[in-house]
Amino acid sequence: MRIAIIGQQAFGKAVLEAFLARGDDVAAVFCAPEKPGAKPDPLRLAAEEKGVKTLQLPNLTSDAAAEALRALNVDLAVMAYVLQFAPQGFVTIPKHGAICYHPSLLPKYRGPSAISWPLIRGETETGLTIFRPNDGLDEGDIVLQKTTAISADDTLGTVYFDRLFPMGVAAMLEAADLILAGKHSETVQDEALATYEGWCRDPEARINWSAHAIDIHNLIRGCDPAPGAWMLVGDEKIRIYDSHLISARRFADVKGKPGTIAGIDGGKVQVALQGGLIEIGRVRTAQGEKLSAAEYASRLGLAIGDRIDSYDAGLRTAAE
Repeated sequence: MRIAIIGQQAFGKAVLEAFLARGDDVAAVFCAPEKPGAKPDPLRLAAEEKGVKTLQLPNLTSDAAAEALRALNVDLAVMAYVLQFAPQGFVTIPKHGAICYHPSLLPKYRGPSAISWPLIRGETETGLTIFRPNDGLDEGDIVLQKTTAISADDTLGTVYFDRLFPMGVAAMLEAADLILAGKHSETVQDEALATYEGWCRDPEARINWSAHAIDIHNLIRGCDPAPGAWMLVGDEKIRIYDSHLISARRFADVKGKPGTIAGIDGGKVQVALQGGLIEIGRVRTAQGEKLSAAEYASRLGLAIGDRIDSYDAGLRTAAE
């Protein structure tokens, strides 16, 4: 088949390589222009290395974008991690239209942080959707879906890189084949089941140590590795990773007040919370330094019974 790929970053690169590896004709790659000082886009670099025509247009809404796609005379447009808005006048140009990847089970979790929010909300299953893009946000008809379980200690990183990324590349190939063979079906999304979540960024990623242990654990893993759930220690943002939940049948089973250190062992720190404990494996300082949680606690002079976010300037200075 003859396709155009629209996308960017590592996922776009992987999709390009997968289509090329099996002998499909990739007529061109559309990727967003890089901002000054930004790292080179892996998709652009891969396309240029493989001799694939590369188009970096400021937007996909212009007549120039439509004319560029029309001139390629492709069977299908494959949208792999697209942040630029692609209007109907653009995506319907190819003979068989376009397909788009989204890392959730649409219509749930529409929006840009669709992998983080199922973990933060405590879901036990997520997945991916290949759909027909329209002018709405992740609202087009569903062509294909794949599911994957979310384990108790899964993180944003493990769910995406271990499963949704490789599953998504394979699903793009499968959906394209079904469409070109005329064997696909398209299902209208049920708006009664639709949910939308915005970006998961720093305002959403701050830890409230008064919250329930389950909620804090889910927040940490849903933000691991990015943006990183965080607390303030003094005036410094400390980001927390590698959370493990230790449930307590009764609050009385938890030693210590919520937000205080209940144990330090094996490089990890246990924090007492409502409903249980969480065990923290790693932290990252505002300067980007990565430490085990126990090493960081030692640096601050923290001990069992201290609040995890307490701060003693004298001890901190002495440790440094």
